[in-house]
Amino acid sequence: MIPVVTPAEMAEIDAASPEAVDVLVGRAGAAVARAVLEELGGGYGRRVVVLAGPGSNGADGRVAAERLEQRGVRTVVVDALDAPERLPPADLVVDAAFGTGLRHPFEPPRTSSPVLAVDLPSGLDGLTGVAMGAPMGAVRTVTFAALKPGLLLGEGPGLAGRVEVADIGLDVSGAGAFLVEDSDISGLVPMRRPDAHKWHSACWVVAGSPGMEGAAHLAAAAAQRAGAGYVRLSVPGGVDAGTPVEVVGHPVDVGLAEVSGDLDRFASLVVGPGLGTDGDTWSGVRRLVASSTVPVVVDGDGLNALVGGDQARRWVAPVVLTPHDGEYERLTGSRPEPDRIGAARALARSFDAVVLLKGPTTVVAAPDGRVRLVTAGDSRLATAGTGDVLAGILGAFVARGADPLDAAAAAAHVHGRLATACPETGLVAGDLATHLVEVLVGLEVDPLEGASF
Repeated sequence: MIPVVTPAEMAEIDAASPEAVDVLVGRAGAAVARAVLEELGGGYGRRVVVLAGPGSNGADGRVAAERLEQRGVRTVVVDALDAPERLPPADLVVDAAFGTGLRHPFEPPRTSSPVLAVDLPSGLDGLTGVAMGAPMGAVRTVTFAALKPGLLLGEGPGLAGRVEVADIGLDVSGAGAFLVEDSDISGLVPMRRPDAHKWHSACWVVAGSPGMEGAAHLAAAAAQRAGAGYVRLSVPGGVDAGTPVEVVGHPVDVGLAEVSGDLDRFASLVVGPGLGTDGDTWSGVRRLVASSTVPVVVDGDGLNALVGGDQARRWVAPVVLTPHDGEYERLTGSRPEPDRIGAARALARSFDAVVLLKGPTTVVAAPDGRVRLVTAGDSRLATAGTGDVLAGILGAFVARGADPLDAAAAAAHVHGRLATACPETGLVAGDLATHLVEVLVGLEVDPLEGASF
């Protein structure tokens, strides 16, 4: 996982470094110069304009300019505080005007040249990804020591281009937030035990209602494919005749009283997808989440059931909430702030639960403040039912024994990778489970030598 630190945290890391400032600036400038040479495919005879500000970003840019000159690059340094309306023609512009300390809109000079940004595009809020002014879009950004949230949130991904993290010798071991990568997933999802049997990873899905049976099917099928050894599906008020053949249907009344019966046999519970708005069912959800002795994933209408409830939010077992922005608003009374990491952390603390806040960049937060960010996936997932698939994957990973924070982060990442395994257009939620096995294999979940069949 790649560490992610806020601008305020980065300032503290800088201040705590035993290295002299000029040493750190030298390393940063060298990293920028190397990236420029890579972008240009060489140095001799190339033209580079460095837009340099008055602070540390400008200092990094000026060091890069000196190094590029030594490599035969014709370099012009332009003062960001006294820049012309249009920059001189160049093969590449280095945006070293302002960094995370900028507090006001920035209107850069115009250019038709490609741009490489130092730390982050000038004018991009390093915490939220909100553009202040009109930042220059970069083809590449070289950031230092750790990612900044603004590179991953809001307008950041569209403005930053390809992002690389350059190690300049700063200690970021205290970071509380990390970006999940493909290589992390096999370590977050426990392998099946050699002596595994179906009840070791059994998942009970309580979902569906008249007209919303599909949500229950999607969640149950995803739980199976993601490694739940046994999936029980209960649709409040009756048995759903369309239950997938391998799923065990189990009738429960609309108040969900029967769910508490043999719940202890299960390793996880998923409640909410397509559950509807019946008042008795919502009361049952609140009782069930509060009293469950196994970890609970609450999704969709299950989240709506928790709105305004009188539960004390002192759960018996771990709880994972999976809101999109609208559900977040219903739970808290307001939309998430642009600081989505702070928003997810606040909800996690308030409900004493792991929160998976869905979005183009999904933010997963634990009550203790730990955060995981997921950028896998794309807008193909913006179609009905994909959230039900995510809930099922998450329920399976929890059932397999994953820590709830790890399970939520891994599930969100796998869910995103499912989109990239599908065609570029025409994706529907039912397509996702059909690719789940190949995606898990590609991520080395359950490698052959560790699996039990």
